[in-house]
Amino acid sequence: MSKEDVQIRVASVDDAKEILEIYAPYVEKTAVTFEYEVPSQEEFKARMNDTLQKYPYIVAEKQGEILGYAYSGAFVGRAAYHWSAEVSIYLKQNKRKMGYGRKLYHALEAISTAQNILNLNACIGYPEVEDEYLTVDSVQFHAHLSYRMVGEFHKCGYKFGRWYNMVWMEKWIGVHAAVPAPFIPFPDLHRNSLKGLRIS
Repeated sequence: MSKEDVQIRVASVDDAKEILEIYAPYVEKTAVTFEYEVPSQEEFKARMNDTLQKYPYIVAEKQGEILGYAYSGAFVGRAAYHWSAEVSIYLKQNKRKMGYGRKLYHALEAISTAQNILNLNACIGYPEVEDEYLTVDSVQFHAHLSYRMVGEFHKCGYKFGRWYNMVWMEKWIGVHAAVPAPFIPFPDLHRNSLKGLRIS
């Protein structure tokens, strides 16, 4: 199978164990996430359920194996920010730089557009000097997908006995009209609006 045979589908809590196995090494061995402890499977399920109340949580799957996942969530959380969403993505360590992240983000962007979201925002750990825990790979990945740097916070994350910066990157995916179309929660999207995304 080629990467064209990868299915992008909506995640369910039944996927939590496999998805958590993807996330755990990022917690334990990297500063990609500033989380210190791997959450329990029950906590992870709760996080997924919370996201799916309003936003998409999707996986890339090939021959029954989940290769990575991506999701969006509220940006800040106030009503005025309904047209902005924060995005996150994690891939299996041995499946990076193979095009799966791009496929996930393209699907996430299409869903966000259907929700009438206009701004996608990514919060990314950023090293002043690359080390064994954190590189600039995530920033470069987002830049290749037309995200632009909009802000940097210095020495705001402490992990593995080191200080790391954090950056925000942004991508506009729609026109900012004087009166925007209303935000549509993910569960309210009609299945027809997801045709062509191979999302089930």
